[in-house]
Amino acid sequence: MREVSLFRLYLLRAMYLLVVVGLGMFAVPSILRHAGQRELAQGIVDAMLLAFWLLCIVGLRYPLRMLPVLLWELVWKVLWLAMVAWPAWRAGTMDADTAENAFNCSLVVILPFVLPWGYLVRHYLREPGDPWRNERTVPAGEPARTVFEG
Repeated sequence: MREVSLFRLYLLRAMYLLVVVGLGMFAVPSILRHAGQRELAQGIVDAMLLAFWLLCIVGLRYPLRMLPVLLWELVWKVLWLAMVAWPAWRAGTMDADTAENAFNCSLVVILPFVLPWGYLVRHYLREPGDPWRNERTVPAGEPARTVFEG
């Protein structure tokens, strides 16, 4: 039996595909065509979008292994909406660029319906974390204790 249903895996793949096609049509061509130097902030945005796009391509094949990529997308968009768009809208100072970005970010509302929350809870909250140090085995005959390599 699978931990995540085949239907849920197809939903995840559809989400990755939406990102791959969407960014592939609108953002990636202009990023790759850009010649010369970029401003610092635009360079950071372009590099992150390109990295996100490439990781979503990998997510088509490995939808569960790449879940942190979708979680990152969910978290940053919710934070941006809460920290930038919402205050600007409440203050009546939202300009056209902010409104456009807010609309694009608001599409993240479909992501919580796609994510396999049971799987995420089991593997990211309940499962023990990875060790911080290497454990060595204690030779036979010595008292049982945990020995860590430094």
